[in-house]
Amino acid sequence: MIKKTISLITIFVMVFGFMSTLNAQDDQSSAVLESIMLTPDYKNLKTLGDNMREHNAKFHANEPYNAEVYNISTGPNAGSMVWMMGPTTYSHLDARPSGDGHDEHWRDKVMPYIKKIETIEFWKMDSKLSNLEMMDGDISKTPVIFVRYHEIERGEIPGAFAFLEYVSKTLKAMDGNNPWGVYVNEFRQGNLGRHIATVGFMKNWAEMDEEGGNFKETFDKVNGKENWQLFQDLGEKSFSNSWDEIWNYNAYMSGK
Repeated sequence: MIKKTISLITIFVMVFGFMSTLNAQDDQSSAVLESIMLTPDYKNLKTLGDNMREHNAKFHANEPYNAEVYNISTGPNAGSMVWMMGPTTYSHLDARPSGDGHDEHWRDKVMPYIKKIETIEFWKMDSKLSNLEMMDGDISKTPVIFVRYHEIERGEIPGAFAFLEYVSKTLKAMDGNNPWGVYVNEFRQGNLGRHIATVGFMKNWAEMDEEGGNFKETFDKVNGKENWQLFQDLGEKSFSNSWDEIWNYNAYMSGK
């Protein structure tokens, strides 16, 4: 794993992909993840946990409507949680669970213990840039999730994706398993930004201590030493903001 400190450029390129269950989709180009960020009522966390577990086990245990829950441990949204469904498709959303008591259970058993719905977003993986082929889809093996949100500077979309293409090409050429994913927000978020998410996964927090990686050496080999400065400049110019979150997979609330 590439170390997650040191410099701005190192911080940009260190991210590894996750949500490897996308590999299970026959058509990754149309697969999306529905992500709902929720702020819980902290006085009733046990009841919320039990009821969320019941809801997901009953209504969201199988593809394409399977759901997972993550607790946000760091960053501006620490203390909130993410309920995520998919990978699925927009066509599947027309037949998403709603009957057989689904909506009533969510309304009466879950929402009373939620203080606020923060965001509801849909994310699509960029299959060309991402490098998730080596993953087996079992998120419980990598329960510590590293998420980085990127805000693209106005007019700099080409530069942002050129930067990510450099990262993708380099990571795919590095020794060892270097899974990496790029997810694009399907809908505009106004002042929230959150245009792109690069996300990673770890077996435990201890992996944050590992140096590892030969990114610069591999970059020079596959992209040319002369392009390193261009790469750094693209990162500085193309992104107006970025921020990190660590998520912890909540197997209990996911109904597992």
